[in-house]
Amino acid sequence: VQLVESGGGFVQAGDSLRLSCVSSGDPVNIYTMAWFRQTPGMEREFVGGITWNGGRTDYADAVKGRFAISRDNTKSTVYLQMNSLKPEDTAAYYCAMRRRPEVTIPISSNEYNFWGQGTQVTVSS
Repeated sequence: VQLVESGGGFVQAGDSLRLSCVSSGDPVNIYTMAWFRQTPGMEREFVGGITWNGGRTDYADAVKGRFAISRDNTKSTVYLQMNSLKPEDTAAYYCAMRRRPEVTIPISSNEYNFWGQGTQVTVSS
């Protein structure tokens, strides 16, 4: 399985970005997918996740109401729409796949089996 993120960049506070994560080698349409983020010296932090059919999503409190996850299983792609960005959203953002049959959205990075290489998001004040 290979996950490839894209869409990061340098933006101003209040701007929007949409990250994409494309999977190859294994279908995403039967697995929970999630986004995490990490800043230097810190643990990887759960941002949000989506079940295999998009029927349920879950978000960290810090991004609720501003970020939205969606998926297009026909394109093996998961998206993270980020609105009203804040400087504290600055981080490397990672896509993750939970290759397990349970329809859950764990918040621990240990529960995910595959990871992308990350895409940097920098928000200037």
